[in-house]
Amino acid sequence: MIVLVFFSALFAVSVNADLFHFDSISNASTYYFNYLYCHVWEGECQPNQDDATQQVPTGDMWSWLAQDYTGMVTNWYCSIGQCCDSGDCRITNNITGLERDLQLKLHGQHLAQSVVLKAIQGFINNPESNKPLTLSFHGWSGTGKNFVARLVADNLYRDGVKSECVRLFIAPFHFPHARLVDVYKGQLREAIRDMVLRCPQTLFIFDEAEKLHPGLIDAIKPYMDHYDNVDGVSYRRAIFLFLSNIGGAAINDVALDFWHSGQNREDIGMEDLEHRLRAESMEAEGGFAQSELMSGHLIDFFVPFLPLEYRHVKLCARDAFVIRGVEPDEATLDEVAKAMLYVPKEEKLFSAQGCKSIPQRINFFLH
Repeated sequence: MIVLVFFSALFAVSVNADLFHFDSISNASTYYFNYLYCHVWEGECQPNQDDATQQVPTGDMWSWLAQDYTGMVTNWYCSIGQCCDSGDCRITNNITGLERDLQLKLHGQHLAQSVVLKAIQGFINNPESNKPLTLSFHGWSGTGKNFVARLVADNLYRDGVKSECVRLFIAPFHFPHARLVDVYKGQLREAIRDMVLRCPQTLFIFDEAEKLHPGLIDAIKPYMDHYDNVDGVSYRRAIFLFLSNIGGAAINDVALDFWHSGQNREDIGMEDLEHRLRAESMEAEGGFAQSELMSGHLIDFFVPFLPLEYRHVKLCARDAFVIRGVEPDEATLDEVAKAMLYVPKEEKLFSAQGCKSIPQRINFFLH
């Protein structure tokens, strides 16, 4: 179809040309057919320097070809294809959008907002990075770890988590049997290598990372290390996100201590948590903690996700209603938030489920 449109435009102009050079047109037609076949459809072709069909048409050939037609063909193809001014259109790297989404859609996580944005932005802006970016998200279930991973995918890639540049692995789902770890090693290595070869900037998300077998993580450890390449392939433009519940109790203890001392949770800094997360990750049970990923210090940032309070649950409920096209009142939001379980038993400060079950709970208010 692309070739038909191109040659139709070429013919429409050529019939009105004062000087009609058949040889030049034939050469141009053959050259661009070969170009489309080799580069657009990725057909197998071997350039031959002695073959006239591989020679780029001269400027004189195109002096009579109207710009309207060439522009029309280019714009039409790029509207459905993979070409654009920025290069690979699968990759958008919308840092402004990521910053906005983290500020407006993520609640109660000032540390995650700051660290994730700065880490991603710094990595994107540094094409000469000496290793892939590796982030480890820690915290209770429902505090936003998966949500942030999705925001990263949505803003770095045109098709978000559905992009062929993004791969999600859920430990108990994709690698359920310890006895098959050797099989999983080969499959995981092949999947990572294949994606990096197909996409210049890849995103790998490992959910429930604490349930990964240590041998499985060690098998892919070279891909996250300071190597120029592994098996002839460079992995330096890859991003690895590990999501786990490790350190959740330590994070909650710090948040509770700040509350007891009358300090704002927004005053909690990375210095209050990162060293504790690193230590707890090294000592925790499970493959993630026992892997060379930890002992080799290959994780760039340990990102804490704080436990969510009543006010944050209300904000999550508001967002869930708005997504459904409903503007809730304060009484309704309070009703949703009060239905959640809060801990510790005495203070009842933190939502035990975070915001995880909010979308399901509001179904009761919409019917």
